[in-house]
Amino acid sequence: MPVPAGSEASIVLTVCVDRPDAFDNGDILAAEEFAMEASRILRPALRIAELKDTLQNLHAALEHRSVIDTALGVVMAQNHCDHDAAFKILMRAASTRNVKLRDIAATVLDSLSGEPLRAL
Repeated sequence: MPVPAGSEASIVLTVCVDRPDAFDNGDILAAEEFAMEASRILRPALRIAELKDTLQNLHAALEHRSVIDTALGVVMAQNHCDHDAAFKILMRAASTRNVKLRDIAATVLDSLSGEPLRAL
């Protein structure tokens, strides 16, 4: 029985029995009511988890922003291009190598100094 989650999550209430036709209409109604109550309780918890993930992602983005911005400046200078073109170059490199944008940006900066970039 599906449980409304109100997010990207999928929740299902599964009840197992050892014989066919074990549930009458009253049992099914009780299971539906239980599923709705579970939904009422779980939706806020799922939303809190989503918000925590978003917060962590925002913190990570802010943490790595200066590295990415500096690498964009380097790519712009090396390729005589604008910000959007430099961003596309870095994104293509990250996608081709299957690594995160921040890691490609750090590699660009490492190549300038010859030393690994220290954590910010």
